[in-house]
Amino acid sequence: MKQRTTVLCFFGIRDMRGATRRHQARAAPTGIMKKTLEELAAMIGGEVVGDGGVEISGMNGIREAAPGEITFVTNAKYASLAAKTQASALIYPRDMELPAKPVIRTDDPAAAFAQLLPVFTDPETYEPRGIHPSAHVAEDARLGKDVTLGPNVVIEPKVVIGDGVIVGANSFIGFKAHIGAGTHLYPNVTVCSKSVLGERVKVFSGTVIGSDGFGFENVNGAHQKIPQMGIVLIEDDVEIGANVTIDRARFSKTVIGRGSKIDNLVQIAHNVIIGEHCIIVAQVGISGSTIVGKNAILAGQAGIAGHLTIGANTVVAAQAGVTGSLPPNSMVSGYPAKPHEHAKRVNAHVQKLPEYVRRIKKLESKHPQEES
Repeated sequence: MKQRTTVLCFFGIRDMRGATRRHQARAAPTGIMKKTLEELAAMIGGEVVGDGGVEISGMNGIREAAPGEITFVTNAKYASLAAKTQASALIYPRDMELPAKPVIRTDDPAAAFAQLLPVFTDPETYEPRGIHPSAHVAEDARLGKDVTLGPNVVIEPKVVIGDGVIVGANSFIGFKAHIGAGTHLYPNVTVCSKSVLGERVKVFSGTVIGSDGFGFENVNGAHQKIPQMGIVLIEDDVEIGANVTIDRARFSKTVIGRGSKIDNLVQIAHNVIIGEHCIIVAQVGISGSTIVGKNAILAGQAGIAGHLTIGANTVVAAQAGVTGSLPPNSMVSGYPAKPHEHAKRVNAHVQKLPEYVRRIKKLESKHPQEES
């Protein structure tokens, strides 16, 4: 007797005879949640100053907040905004002078604000589950338990996908790629052949992992492609933003270290090694074979030349151009990148160049140079 096979799909339980049992989705109840300031303070271990009975029904940024909402301030440079905000209450540092509004005082207002976000977040979400009928899965691909594949997903031969992985619509996972348990690929993600993603990785839409590195040699006036034979290794708990490109290595591996977070529109070239728990902000470009140490921060639009070493705990400021290796615990800015304090002094003088030119011309007019 032929065994009946079933597949869990987005629309219910679909058997191979074509019958589909549709499930009725249950929408989570909606409504405006209200909490008193005292209740919120208890959740985050804060201290109320002012009217603890004021009711809060939402959260917002300090400029956008309206009556009934709570916002936060992290340091003194935002004190003027705190005085103008329409928010009914604020989360404030313990060491700042308090505004004329009810506040919750905490050691870390930003972390406290993030902790409260779920209280006022709409609980109604869409969570697809199962394998959509239009997904194409190679016969020898190995799928773990509770895997979700969205519409038009393509899984090539010899791919291994761990338990609880979610692959969004129109995503592609290439030959022999490996996706660790609990990883979430959002729609339109491309994971090229033999790439390895660890557990609990998040990859947002438009990102390409494992495309060829930019390798060419000039041979008799023509650019000849150098084969890119390596892979990309993404370690556990990495988050990768939208439209990021991470190139496969020429040999061996391009590596993104455990716990690192990458913003949108970042380019990481072949054989780059990113250490653990790094932060790479939008539009950063890292050239081939550069090593970035643990806990480094590369701010927006920073550019890193190839074959360099960026030491652990180093901060590269926004739009800095790094042309040489940097020791650990550095902070650099400008182009070419210099120690930050020195770069600030240089920039201050650059802003005064018109004044310097006027002064030099005035001195020259008083003391004309003799012709040689």
